[in-house]
Amino acid sequence: MAPQTTFFAQTRAPGCASAPRRPSSRNSAVKVHSVLSPLPASETRSTVDRLKKLRLITAVKTPYHANGKFDIPAYDALVSRQIENGVEGVIVGGTTGEGHLMSWDEHVMLIAHTVNAFGNKIAVIGNTGSNSTREALHATEQGFAVGMHASLQINPYYGKTSKTGLLNHLSAVLNEGPAIVYNVPGRTGQDIPDDVVLEISQHSNFLGMKECTGNARIKSYTSRGVNCWSGNDDEAHDARHSSGAVGVISVASNVVPGLMHRLVHGANPDPALNASLKELFGWLFCEPNPIALNTALSMCGLAKPVFRLPYVPLSRAQREKGAALLASVQEHIPGCQGVRVMEDHEFVLIGRH
Repeated sequence: MAPQTTFFAQTRAPGCASAPRRPSSRNSAVKVHSVLSPLPASETRSTVDRLKKLRLITAVKTPYHANGKFDIPAYDALVSRQIENGVEGVIVGGTTGEGHLMSWDEHVMLIAHTVNAFGNKIAVIGNTGSNSTREALHATEQGFAVGMHASLQINPYYGKTSKTGLLNHLSAVLNEGPAIVYNVPGRTGQDIPDDVVLEISQHSNFLGMKECTGNARIKSYTSRGVNCWSGNDDEAHDARHSSGAVGVISVASNVVPGLMHRLVHGANPDPALNASLKELFGWLFCEPNPIALNTALSMCGLAKPVFRLPYVPLSRAQREKGAALLASVQEHIPGCQGVRVMEDHEFVLIGRH
């Protein structure tokens, strides 16, 4: 088990989602929103510097009750196990956490809860990006108002935009506070070009890229001083040890946080461990994320088998394959007392919640 560390001591209570938003200074180098007084510039700068060095960040799953509402006790247990096993940050309401299936009220509430419960032990990074700049700005201001340490910002998806539009959108959200920029063309339909990344990397609130296009791209960025996290578990070891990435924003760490800690924290590469996890990584992405992860946590008894549609559990054949893989690493799955394949009728599918 990895040692626990205190990352962000809270010197003031965070606000709530309904707290009034203070006028923002768009020319501020680093802004921290608070319902009380802002942090001193030196403390803010220190927080930004520490955020840039986080090696293992979990894109944390959001568990549900049978009625489709958040299962907060299960969520708290999951986050607690992350902290106990060396995870240094969580993405709240990301793709893995199904932020796109939440209302903004739910989304900001979960960020606020995570800050209140764990914000002095782990970095809380709220996924407050949107394809609408107005929406991203509003959600990000709310996220900082309730105490999140940083945001995750995606480029405008589906509708896409021009290169100049990308720069304006990303600059606007970076003005709100520290942010990781997320490039995943397979989901957004649009790559963030290198010259845009190099320009936004000069912003004082830019923490780095969550980059999903491969290690060659990551190495190209890190060689030019751009901070990066791998967005792909199967490439994270080599990204960290060969391509200059600071670490990984991981899906697999929901299941095996201690092993992912070893994979990216060691001073030396561990190709044997990496090779031993390849099949599990592959299975976790056999269908669009988070389908397999949701199925895995249900089979391990760590979350109720409840899916918000359009997500549905893996087929029985895939569950059988996954159960064997999970059983082989069960001793490294904190909280797991056993792995069951489960029957189709045990899963609950929720369309309205």
